[in-house]
Amino acid sequence: MPKFQSPQLATLVDAVPTGNNWLHEVKYDGYRALIALGGKGPKIYTRSGLDWTDRFPGIAQAAATLPGPALLDGEIVAYKHGKPDFSTLQDAISNGGEGLTFFAFDLLEDRSEDLTGQPQLARKERLRALLEGVDDRIQFSEHIQGAGEKLFETMCREGYEGVVSKRADAPYRGARTRSWLKTKCIRRQEFVILGWVSSAAKGRGFRSLLLGLNGPDGLRYAGKVGTGFNQRTLQDLRERFDKLATEKPAAAVPRPEARGAQWIKPVLVAEVAFAEFTADKVVRHASFIALREDKKAKDVVAEMPAPLPDAPESKVKITNPDRVIYPESGLTKGDLAAYYAAVAPIALRWLANRPISLVRCPQGRAKYCFFQKHDAGSFGEHVKHVDIREKDGSVEPYLYVDDADGILTCVQMGTIEFHGWGSSVADIEKPDRMVFDLDPDEGLDFEAVKKATFDIKEHLADIGLTSWPLLSGGKGMHVVVPLVPRAEWPEVKSFAERFARALAQAEPDRFTANLKKATRKGKIFLDYLRNQRGSTAVLPYVARAREGAPVAAPVTWSELREIDTPKRWSIRDAAELIERATSRALQGWGEAAQELPDL
Repeated sequence: MPKFQSPQLATLVDAVPTGNNWLHEVKYDGYRALIALGGKGPKIYTRSGLDWTDRFPGIAQAAATLPGPALLDGEIVAYKHGKPDFSTLQDAISNGGEGLTFFAFDLLEDRSEDLTGQPQLARKERLRALLEGVDDRIQFSEHIQGAGEKLFETMCREGYEGVVSKRADAPYRGARTRSWLKTKCIRRQEFVILGWVSSAAKGRGFRSLLLGLNGPDGLRYAGKVGTGFNQRTLQDLRERFDKLATEKPAAAVPRPEARGAQWIKPVLVAEVAFAEFTADKVVRHASFIALREDKKAKDVVAEMPAPLPDAPESKVKITNPDRVIYPESGLTKGDLAAYYAAVAPIALRWLANRPISLVRCPQGRAKYCFFQKHDAGSFGEHVKHVDIREKDGSVEPYLYVDDADGILTCVQMGTIEFHGWGSSVADIEKPDRMVFDLDPDEGLDFEAVKKATFDIKEHLADIGLTSWPLLSGGKGMHVVVPLVPRAEWPEVKSFAERFARALAQAEPDRFTANLKKATRKGKIFLDYLRNQRGSTAVLPYVARAREGAPVAAPVTWSELREIDTPKRWSIRDAAELIERATSRALQGWGEAAQELPDL
């Protein structure tokens, strides 16, 4: 069973951030919760680590069907008139905790693999695959990439709380950070209840609540709220107040406000909507929403919207940006760097945190190019290395990157292509994918390659494996088969080789699994050797050192039928590739929770 981890929290800002490096989600009006899977069954934790599994039996029942060990982050909500409503959520909890929905928006651990160092977008796509076919009581929290302002306008118009924006390339941090931002349609936050003022109206438990906030000098008075209560809430609060009565207020309250007030111990937390804080730092036009039993009074402070953070500037300086890298098209080193800077949020989902081999062409693609996989100490702080034991027992430092600056450092050093291992640095020995590289003989056209790609898809499906097509940006296609990282390299290589050789044996006029070039005439070589320890394959959105600056690009099976070249997109098409990556058609591309079948 994964242990509870402190959740990442969002910083309140005054506007939605712009640009394609941000994912935007609906801000749900509910209880933040982490669900741990494994061991003796699911556990549901509050944001402070309390075990509230028994309060949400329906969600626990649904979560029990998910594979583990895993740790999910999300929000538990209840609906009223088609929208999340906090008061309805509290009523549902009081009545047995049924009829609720858990919106999962992050995955911290999957099958005992720590994902917190992975980019946000990569974690969400792993989460999407994990939740495929799950009970409707657990939902994947959808997002859009870019265009957050439009989502915010829509959410406010429809009466939602607001929008949460997350940097697509950021790791998960168990603290409040500026890589998660929240923008609210109306001001609302938590306050400590200091006391209450009685009401002259018959049957009304009180007229208003006196509110407080923690500050540098302790609790201070922060205003009052007298609306938003129904009869049931009035009665429930009054019963709680009677048990917490005390003679003195926990904070200094102005005399006019304190007249006739009854004081309680400062342990209850109320969520309140309001228009603004006045110059005296008290709330204006406040309305009570609900008690927050998941939050502690000592943690309640004034949450003031901060200005948007400046867009982070890369720390990597690209020298000689006018150097022509692609002589046939005039594209430069600066053009290549701009492409990688733009697509980093979507490329890092595949490129980050796995050993890589670089194709470096310091003078351009038409000049001398070479592979580099080991860290020679020349890349600086933004490019990392992981020590890997070689066959001869020696240990070598293999390169990897985990952010956009790492990619750009490699470009600055003359890199055009990035090829990655089939495993991550977190567990080198267990691949998380297989790749079948379809390499056609010179005489074959792309239609023959496409037909072969579809046939391989069907053969894989027949043995229970889901696969995706990747335009290589070169001559052929890659068929990508995601895996739960459980089997080790020898088993994965054996499976890939047996699959390729069986196909070549069944159709010897079309396929060969023989590495010798003499056997490939008029055939497609099924390169299964990408699936052995130390081998690499080109990664999605990577530029190729080929004429026209093509890039490796994910496509859907349906659109592949209409594509006539594996070089459909180039580094000129960053905007289109980003838009495609965030489209509904490509959501979940390359993700599936599956293991190798017996073959």
